[in-house]
This record gives sequence, structure tokens and C-alpha cells, in this order.
Amino acid sequence: MKNTLAGLLFAMLWASASVATKIGLQSAQPLSIANTRFFLGGAIMLLFGHLVRRYRLPSANEWLPLLIYGLLNVTIYLGAFVFAIKEVSAGIGSLSLATNPLTIAILSSVWLKRPIKRNEWIGLLLGLVGIGIAVYPLLLQSYASVRGIFILLFSMLSYCVGTVYYSSRSWQLPIVVINGWQILLGGICLLPFTFLMTNFSENHYDLRFWASVAWLVLPVSVGAVQLWLYLLKTDTVKASLWLYICPIFGFLYAKCLLNEPITLYTLVGTVFVVGGLYIGQRKNKNS
Repeated sequence: MKNTLAGLLFAMLWASASVATKIGLQSAQPLSIANTRFFLGGAIMLLFGHLVRRYRLPSANEWLPLLIYGLLNVTIYLGAFVFAIKEVSAGIGSLSLATNPLTIAILSSVWLKRPIKRNEWIGLLLGLVGIGIAVYPLLLQSYASVRGIFILLFSMLSYCVGTVYYSSRSWQLPIVVINGWQILLGGICLLPFTFLMTNFSENHYDLRFWASVAWLVLPVSVGAVQLWLYLLKTDTVKASLWLYICPIFGFLYAKCLLNEPITLYTLVGTVFVVGGLYIGQRKNKNS
């Protein structure tokens, strides 16, 4: 029950990132939003972890894994994602998360030598079918460039590799320290690209910008990522199934805040997605 609540809350928070980013892009350029988010989020978690909770600093042999994870999970994934979401709808941005469970399952089976059970395959495939049904009218009605789609897929691949890399390591640090340092290191690695690709005179640091950044920092970078790392400690493939729920919340947020459509296709797709999640999670529990 604890893992179910954690997974559901993770999906609700993580799905909101597309809409929050889309809103922020009305005031500032992509990498300005990304770097502001990363430095604020990393600083908050590290101050809490090292000054409030008095957790130790990473040891010499822990810095490289933190840097690699930050490159995959922050610099490449989130850096590319915020660029892609400028050219695709928030619904499609949330939908892209649903391509990850099958990729994570395949990478886990090769990298971590974890066999994928039959019911997990059924759950994964049902989820993909459901997402395909839900997105069909959105693809017809929403703006999306070919470049934006390719950048989005590239960002998702980096996310999957980062997820499996994280699960392959025997981390000795608390989750809040891992999360804080990987976000901060990833943000530092993104800085050269930010200065090269951003015209800062076009940014407007208004209420909309800071509201977007605040949401991306606290509920998403702090809250959702903490929950994600917690879920990964249990089972990589099981955790990845919660990504199937993200597009459902994403469609709801996009409808309420950006007026993107919810159709019969969305409802039918939701049934497939929830059914796939139930089958995949039930198998994991019984194993």
C-alpha cells in the first residue's frame, strides 16, 4: 500500500512538469528555466541534507557515479526535454513518459540480468496500446515538429539509461543527497550550453516565470524525484510501470490549464493503461 501511494503521488507530480514548463516558456527561454530549476532544487536538497540532517558528503569514489547520473538524468534528459516541449504539446510531452517502461524493462533485462515475467510483458504492452489510443486525436490536433519529436525521444532514451544506471549501483548515500548532487552536477554541466544557446535579453522574470520554476523545483525536482528514487530501490521494472499513469494526469492538467482536448479515445486509452498497470504490479507482488 505504501508503494502504491508513493507511485500514484509520483505520477501526479511528475506529469505536471510538461504543463509547468509550457507555461514557463511563455516568459523565458528553455535552458534559462532548466538551469534556474536545477540550481535552486539542488541547493534546497543539499542544504537540507548536509546542514539540517547532517548527512556526510560523498566520498571520492562516489563523485563519478553522481556525475554520470546527473549527466544522464538532468543535463541530457531534462535539458533536451525542456527544448522539445517548446515544439510539442504538453499532452505529447507527458505521453512520451509512457514509452519508457518497455525501454527500461529491456535495458534492465540486458544490464541487470533481470528476467521480464509474462504478466509484466502483458502489462507493458497493454499500457503502450492504451497510450496509442489516447494520443491518436491529440497527434491530429496538436502542433508538433519533427525536430521536437526526435529531441523528445532522445531525452526519453537518456532517462531510461539513467534509470537503469542508478539501479545498477549500490548507493550508500541517502536519497536526498543523491538527488541534490545529481541535480546540481547536471545543472553545472548544462551551463555552457545555456550561455551559448540563450539570448538572456528575451527572458522576462515575471510572476509566471517564477511560479513555473517554483513548481518545477519543489513538487517535481524535490518531491517527485525523491519518490522515484524510493520506488527504484524496490524494483526497476515495477517502478517504471508508474510512468504509464503520467500521461493520464498529463492530459487532465493540459485540458484544465492549456485547453487541450480529452476525448473518448482518452477514456478508452485510460482503461488500457490502468489495466496494464494492475496486471504488471499484481505479477510483481505475487512473485
